[in-house]
Amino acid sequence: MRVRGRFLATSLVLTLVGASALTTSTPAAAAVSRAELALRWAPIHYQDVDATGSHAIGGRGDFIAAVDFDGNLDGRDNWDHAGASVAAHAYYSVVETSAYWYLTYLFFHPRDWADHPFFETEHENDAEGVLLAVERDGSTYGTLRGAVTVAHSDFYSYTPAGSTWTSGREGVDGTLQLATSPHDGFTHPVTAQESKGHGLKARPQYDIVGDGIVYYPSTVAESPSSGDDRDVRYKLVDLFAAGGLWAQRANTKLFASLGTFAGDTTGGCGSGTFGCSANSANAPWGWDDGDDLPGRGEIASDPAKLSAEYFTIPGGVSRAYTYNPYSDAAAALQEAARTAPPTVD
Repeated sequence: MRVRGRFLATSLVLTLVGASALTTSTPAAAAVSRAELALRWAPIHYQDVDATGSHAIGGRGDFIAAVDFDGNLDGRDNWDHAGASVAAHAYYSVVETSAYWYLTYLFFHPRDWADHPFFETEHENDAEGVLLAVERDGSTYGTLRGAVTVAHSDFYSYTPAGSTWTSGREGVDGTLQLATSPHDGFTHPVTAQESKGHGLKARPQYDIVGDGIVYYPSTVAESPSSGDDRDVRYKLVDLFAAGGLWAQRANTKLFASLGTFAGDTTGGCGSGTFGCSANSANAPWGWDDGDDLPGRGEIASDPAKLSAEYFTIPGGVSRAYTYNPYSDAAAALQEAARTAPPTVD
């Protein structure tokens, strides 16, 4: 245990499903795509920004970015290139059972940085996020029941008001707030990340303190105009896309091991602080709360199991997945969980 309305603009629908789908299907008959589902529930995301110190890069050290923001998939040059592009991206995966959709979102930063010489370490790459569980209740996009966020090496669980899910073995840490996006008219869960270390919780457990950016889910990637831009759209990218992050999991330039981003200690990381650690950020299939029961990576690869630990769910949940690309690597993920060295994120 740890201590501690349906509205989519026509242009958006055309982007996601194509014009032909609109002419061959009626709204009642059309099945929602995974891309549409991910966009519908993606968080409105508050990012605190700190511009203090040289490692902040004038605040850009807290801007979310694409993993290949610098034009390559080499994880060991991201500290050096941080701030080269701050076009906002986030990554998602969808895993399904007959009763639930499980949506995982990843927000990436090239640096986990510090501005204090004592007791604070840094590392190259930073990747934290959230799992959302959506019940397939017969409505187009289902009903959001629960969320588990990743803040460093701890998970935190939340339920929205009115959820049928209640506290489980691991407890519920708070209420998941919802807000309406001005860009699509949907209510979305609201998450927030702290500056520097980028732990992620439901707002307002973390929040903007002074300068900060409010990111909205979209199909376009905007760059903040400053460190205090309150309306920036981020582009969602499928982890399971051809050539995407899941397909790159054996790329040794990007990953030091299964589920752990490669990162070194060059380029000034750790200079003027307590130190810099290597290979310290994880992809969703490497996320782990080390003192909770679910295994490493199961927040993404076996979210039904994790949900049953964090929540009491009426009728329980089935682990019979109807769509789960992670399952093809289940044995390797379990072996990696047994043998991987601990990470600091």
